[in-house]
Amino acid sequence: MIYIDNEGITDPHVNLAIEEHCIRHLPAGEDYLLFYINAPSIIIGRNQNTLEEIHQAYIDEHDIQVVRRISGGGAVYHDHGNLNFSFLTDFSKDKLNNFKQFATPIIEVLNEMGVAAEMKGRNDIVVGDKKISGNAQFSSTKRMFNHGTLLLDCDLSQVSRALDVKMTKIQSKGHKSSRSRVANIAEFLDEALSTEAFKEKILDGIFPQSTERRVYRLTDKDWESINALVEEKYGRWEWNYGRSPDFDIQRTRHFAAGIVDFRLKVKRGGTVENVKIYGDFFGQRPIEEIEDALIGVRYHRQDIEAALAGFDLYAYVGDVDRGEFIDLIYGPDEV
Repeated sequence: MIYIDNEGITDPHVNLAIEEHCIRHLPAGEDYLLFYINAPSIIIGRNQNTLEEIHQAYIDEHDIQVVRRISGGGAVYHDHGNLNFSFLTDFSKDKLNNFKQFATPIIEVLNEMGVAAEMKGRNDIVVGDKKISGNAQFSSTKRMFNHGTLLLDCDLSQVSRALDVKMTKIQSKGHKSSRSRVANIAEFLDEALSTEAFKEKILDGIFPQSTERRVYRLTDKDWESINALVEEKYGRWEWNYGRSPDFDIQRTRHFAAGIVDFRLKVKRGGTVENVKIYGDFFGQRPIEEIEDALIGVRYHRQDIEAALAGFDLYAYVGDVDRGEFIDLIYGPDEV
């Protein structure tokens, strides 16, 4: 495994651009590990409706950056007390949505530090009933990454102030708020650690003293590509917020794979004119392919079934029942 040096950058726009550049352009056949620390920011999941996930006025007042990532999952708050890790590797189906496989090295190091961490639920690392890390994935046909947060000493009061927790998620998980579920790793350590010192402990655990730590340093050519990604994508409102289309119908359901939220605009003649699918689900394929397949289709169950017949839904949204997925589009609202 090769460690990627991000040069201590804390701008979330740049760090997400580094991650995307590396997964798309560094040589295949090698595994890489990237760590980065972001200034106060909210990182939005690829398929989420940004304006429905955040408290915009609070974010503006406190100069919190909002950046969309290319992986699925839910919105998360980052600051200097949060360490982010990303494992970059060749794609294989057995790794897809296998968060435990990637989190295990991190969990083992935390255990060695006296933190009783374990993988639980869909994609969380927890200590007892408290979440200390969430994970997400992005994959192409050849490469993929699994990245996650490590809440060392994050300002947890900002989580509920900056994020708008959806009632769907609260009701389905039986929690009053996301704040009650999270904790800092610092609470379980015998000694205080800076985020940089914590990062070094994790690196020492993953790269033992007997193993040479190979380091990749970004080249001028890498930086040209990274800076272009920031300018053309991560630094733009169109990517981070985007426009939500007008819709007549909204249907939301919480599956084992996560929240799926359909927005449809249906013409007077009964055909689908516009569709947008939001949620914190994970999938390998772009959800826009499902959206495009539904445009122009008659808003009738049989027509919807026919339009989606050739799609492997697992590749787009994860583990969902096809019948229940069609019910969501056409049937009564459910939570």
